[in-house]
Amino acid sequence: MRITVLAGGVGGARFVRGLREEVRRRTEAGGPGTTPDEIDVIVNTGDDLWLAGVRLMPDFDSLLYALAGVNDTERGWGRAGETERVAAELREWGVGWPWFTLGDLDLGTHLARTSWLRDGLTPTEVGDRLQQRWELGVHLRPATDTEVDTHVLVRDPEASEDPDATRELHFQEWWTRYRATLPAIAFRQRNIDRARPAPGVAEAIEGADVVLLAPSNPVVSIGTILAIPGIREALAATGAPVVGVSPIIGGKVVRGMADACLTAIGVETDAAAVARHYGSRTVGGILDGWLVDEADASAEAVLEASGIPTRAVPLWMHDLDRSAALAADAIDLAATLR
Repeated sequence: MRITVLAGGVGGARFVRGLREEVRRRTEAGGPGTTPDEIDVIVNTGDDLWLAGVRLMPDFDSLLYALAGVNDTERGWGRAGETERVAAELREWGVGWPWFTLGDLDLGTHLARTSWLRDGLTPTEVGDRLQQRWELGVHLRPATDTEVDTHVLVRDPEASEDPDATRELHFQEWWTRYRATLPAIAFRQRNIDRARPAPGVAEAIEGADVVLLAPSNPVVSIGTILAIPGIREALAATGAPVVGVSPIIGGKVVRGMADACLTAIGVETDAAAVARHYGSRTVGGILDGWLVDEADASAEAVLEASGIPTRAVPLWMHDLDRSAALAADAIDLAATLR
């Protein structure tokens, strides 16, 4: 069984760790399953940016660190055991964003990435090099090698004399500095119209036995991946069932400020609303199946009627066992749809 996952951020990292564990358990039990190197993860690149002269790929690194077991589980981002001496020195020089702290170990990753990029490697080739350091048990693939950094159009917070004035912020400034409190008017992924799936991405989707959508932000993580020309076409062409996991539980986001993103595009913060936003593959959408939490069990009948088979299962990924059980639920639902 070949499994391909579309993912971004911390929720995606937790889900993929659970999937890797579930695959390992099935393999050791000798039952139907897959081998770890047949798990491909298509990673959102819309959060990426240049800062202080180095290239940051936050979602890719979150998955890299989590799968390597070197992530900071308390903060939910960055490396464990971090120091921030370089960030403090950069602030003294007025370089970078004072409200966006980079740990010293994390900076080591960014410096290595930037050096390889300047040597002429693509983001995919850089990602392959980074993965050689640790035994991840999966293959991480940037969704595209094109820089498609996300910017957010907002009312200008510094133009109080002109209530209609707007300003475009990099997504990381909107998300980290303002904590998504400035109502978003629109999200714009630069260069998205000329982007193409990175090498191996479309093939991983079309050649999969199961495609899973991690419980990542539907707008700026999964949404950015889907906006890359060629990705939706690969999902339409694949013979694999496509099963998504809701990032919304009981009308609330699991993590982060995805509700602010959903509001900006006119989608209710609701598990069923997100499924309808993705749509059924039978009518040009991307879903063959959908997992909601038990708190949203009432959505099952509603979504079934709209052509999206839905199952209510525990979605909270409190630990590795729970994450693995969720991955098992996703695989099992896919098996009934194949």
